[in-house]
Amino acid sequence: MNEELPFVKEMFDKIAPRYDFLNRLLSGRQDVMWREQMVKAADLSPGARVMDVACGTCDVGLEIQNQLKGRARITGLDFSHGMLALGRKKLKKTQDPGISLVNGDALALPVSPGLFDAIFIAFGIRNIMNRKKAVQQFETALKPGGRLVILELTTPSKGVFRRLYLAYFKGILPLVGRFFSRHGNAYSYLPESVMTFPDPVSFSKMMAAQGFSQVRFKEMTFGIVTLFVGKKS
Repeated sequence: MNEELPFVKEMFDKIAPRYDFLNRLLSGRQDVMWREQMVKAADLSPGARVMDVACGTCDVGLEIQNQLKGRARITGLDFSHGMLALGRKKLKKTQDPGISLVNGDALALPVSPGLFDAIFIAFGIRNIMNRKKAVQQFETALKPGGRLVILELTTPSKGVFRRLYLAYFKGILPLVGRFFSRHGNAYSYLPESVMTFPDPVSFSKMMAAQGFSQVRFKEMTFGIVTLFVGKKS
């Protein structure tokens, strides 16, 4: 996904076996609600053709199928073979024929232009240094009127909650993540990557500059996560 950060792919391969467990633990299961809201924001119709970029273990794809009663055609793409392997195990249990998983790069999507009704990316855009190019790729792959929906960890802007959150995020979270994942750097990298991610207004302006209209964002859970939605002009 990102040639500027080659260690990121290796990191996700290594933490894949504990990734879902740690997402639920470290977010207090808020990640489930965040994905539900993400899928709802796309306003998909039955039969929609969808791409889930940085699909990980396929949580977003399965939520799409849950909300559309299995009536979507979903391509999940990730650069981590470890994450895809876990995703395939989930799909084998659900026996969902509407989801296919491929190994690929967000900066060079292996798809035809104008193919998708919606593109999702949850907790992945901050790991891409060339975000402008990635958003350009998403815009190209969408049909006219298609929606780009991005869910990303962000930093609360001010107040007591910001101080408490940063104390947890920088101090406690890396320790818990390191203990359960058995990976020394993954959950230290996480707060660093979130702290350097643009604020919601700036990121929304970047989406608009790449051809998206009606760009809006919604901060959730006191601003620790932000949902971005844009429509291809």
